[in-house]
Amino acid sequence: MLKIQIIETVVVIGAYFLISYVIMAFVNNALKKAEMHRSRRKTIMRVSNLLITGLVFIFLSAIWGLKQNEIAVFVSTLITALGIAFFAQWSLLSNITSSILIFFNHPMRIGDTIKVLDKDYPFEGEIVDLTYFFMHVRTPGGETITIPNSQVLQKSICVISKRE
Repeated sequence: MLKIQIIETVVVIGAYFLISYVIMAFVNNALKKAEMHRSRRKTIMRVSNLLITGLVFIFLSAIWGLKQNEIAVFVSTLITALGIAFFAQWSLLSNITSSILIFFNHPMRIGDTIKVLDKDYPFEGEIVDLTYFFMHVRTPGGETITIPNSQVLQKSICVISKRE
């Protein structure tokens, strides 16, 4: 029985690398044809890889004999812990939600030069990165300023120049 589980594990891990490669190549080519910006392609590829990895863990847990109710208890515990963490730090959840909104709907993109119209601390610079929690802006003086994504949606921002 142990030999079969090891063989099945090796097959699943091998299939993971093969399927991951094929899906990533397919997604990347489809996104290139859609002329999607490189940073957006990277984010979509990360999410795709996360989903594939999650499926592999489900298959491996089934191979090694975890029962469905044990998996369900683990997943529900994990979701509960995340829910409590997000409730305790609601700003994290708002930053993640804001990053999704900025990613899909905001006219700013990585490489654009922007000006933040804040009465207390106005500045301008180039957007160098957009993560799940922060937008990183490099000023002409070489400083890197991080702005929480929830604040990006609340502040007035002027796009000075667009990156081609």
